[in-house]
Amino acid sequence: MQDKKAAIAVVGAGSWGTALAIVLADNAHEVRLWSHNEDQVKEINEFHTNKKYLPEIALPELIVGFASLSDAFVGVETVILAVPTKAIREVLGKIRAVQAGPITIAHVSKGIEPDTLLRITEMIKEEIPKELLKDVVVLSGPSHAEEVSLRHPTTVTVASENMEAAVKIQDLFINHNFRVYTNSDVIGVEIGGALKNIIALAAGITDGLGYGDNAKAALMTRGLAEIARLGTKMGANPLTFSGLTGIGDLIVTCTSVHSRNWRAGNLLGKGQTLDEVLANMGMVVEGVRTTKAAYQLAEKYDVNMPITTALYNVLFNGKNPKDAVDVLMARGKTHEMEDLVNVLDEKYTED
Repeated sequence: MQDKKAAIAVVGAGSWGTALAIVLADNAHEVRLWSHNEDQVKEINEFHTNKKYLPEIALPELIVGFASLSDAFVGVETVILAVPTKAIREVLGKIRAVQAGPITIAHVSKGIEPDTLLRITEMIKEEIPKELLKDVVVLSGPSHAEEVSLRHPTTVTVASENMEAAVKIQDLFINHNFRVYTNSDVIGVEIGGALKNIIALAAGITDGLGYGDNAKAALMTRGLAEIARLGTKMGANPLTFSGLTGIGDLIVTCTSVHSRNWRAGNLLGKGQTLDEVLANMGMVVEGVRTTKAAYQLAEKYDVNMPITTALYNVLFNGKNPKDAVDVLMARGKTHEMEDLVNVLDEKYTED
């Protein structure tokens, strides 16, 4: 285990960034929690709360809020990037402008950029010059901020091309409430974390339509097959999708009321429009943008993704959710193991 008194900047004071800041502070680190909202920073420093995102949670005094990114970065070698995917490039530009020396960036977001089709680690490498970027790590897994902030048992995975960097982030976070595993499959960890939000949206729709547990179990199972098909085609290890960032994250996001994506899908299933849903949510629903990106990736890699396609048509082409489910159920017959065999054949034939 490394020195337990590191200075760490957490960029993004939403629910997940704040929850991870709590974990780091519980491990005796000096945590600089950056927000662009000065009122939020004032609340964090004066009252040790962040009520908009984590009501009723008292923040450890080792968490200090910063409105100035340059001040937050003084003496920092590790940055936790906890902002929505759509804000990644803007925030990376701010980091690039203030960072003087090489840093390790561990991102904790789950999404893919539409049109460029880049994963977040790829976006980081594109935006931060090599001389300022020591390592890139991704932290992902079945982890609701609300439960992490209450110190409920949680397990996640950290992945990096440099396993020493992954172990460094593992050591910063791991404690008796927050267990951290390592993985070298960056592609699989990022794809699993991003695409499960698509399936959670669809699961919310089936619940909103009143279709019950049978439909949701089928959706989750076939959704995992879609995720594995695309991820493996992109270079991921298919076994990653049977782990925390695959089936683990899929289960928690498709079944919990804490899940923004499930809640958004549920409202769609009950008849609200996408614009109404997003207005009512008041927070970023990553699965909406990721559905567009995954639809584009399916075309690029020529991968069959019927659930993603159906959800894309609901979100962006105005298709009625019930009609989209009916189309899925009316698809031609196939063998259940056909997808798995194809995935494994492609993976190990290439290797």
